[in-house]
Amino acid sequence: MLQAIDYQGPSAAKALVQSLRDTGFAVLKNHPLEQAQVNQLYQQWAGFFKQPSKADYAINSAAQDGYFGEDMAETAKGASQRDLKEYFHYYPWGQCPKELKANTQAYYQAANELAIELLSWIEEASPTSVKKSFKSPLSEMIQNSQNTLLRILHYPPLKGNETPNAIRAAAHEDINLITLLPAASAKGLEVKLNNGEWFEIPLAFGYLVINTGDMLQEASSGYFPSTTHRVVNPALSDNGSRLSMPLFLHARPDVVLSDRYTAGAYLKQRLIELGVY
Repeated sequence: MLQAIDYQGPSAAKALVQSLRDTGFAVLKNHPLEQAQVNQLYQQWAGFFKQPSKADYAINSAAQDGYFGEDMAETAKGASQRDLKEYFHYYPWGQCPKELKANTQAYYQAANELAIELLSWIEEASPTSVKKSFKSPLSEMIQNSQNTLLRILHYPPLKGNETPNAIRAAAHEDINLITLLPAASAKGLEVKLNNGEWFEIPLAFGYLVINTGDMLQEASSGYFPSTTHRVVNPALSDNGSRLSMPLFLHARPDVVLSDRYTAGAYLKQRLIELGVY
């Protein structure tokens, strides 16, 4: 399950497309994103989440950039409780503490460039029938997009007084085209398999998880499934903070995904469903 694909291998694009088709997920190794850079950002942002001044960067509700406190966390579609997390939405044009800006922007740029490359792989290696289903080439959907988002997530240690049935991230699908997720600082990520069972993604530093989002599922007429995943609560013996840093590659709002949706209309609908818009 999810055998790592060598980013530098000759059949990497074909293997990526097949894995995303079969499971909605793929794992890359030997990719250009540096785990040391990721770990440094985890340390820096962990400091941010400890400071009361984080509230100074509260979200701009219209732009959806900045800090989301635990009381603003998403409620996954179909869930009854908010997720147990806080997070920061980073865009190059948005808010960011000045001491974190340079390193965060450097990682954003590197991850965004890789995401664009992987999207081109998907476009090139997809079957002809799937390519014809795209309303426009995938590479054109992201040209001049200002919506690609780096989310820095902090899952605090459990306090013991959490609402019953609340977990760190309830079962959900991502909204965007594809997501790039480096190894988190602690385990907890699980993927729902086709047979309905949950599979724990191993915490393998240096590996990069790629997953399909709802927009690519919509644009491909369902060929690429947007797989359900979640982050479960830690055992009491392992009850520490968890940080993760997904990059969500987004199309421009005007892009036509299907006969039903533009990217902008779809994003707004999903944010309303999540209770954050």
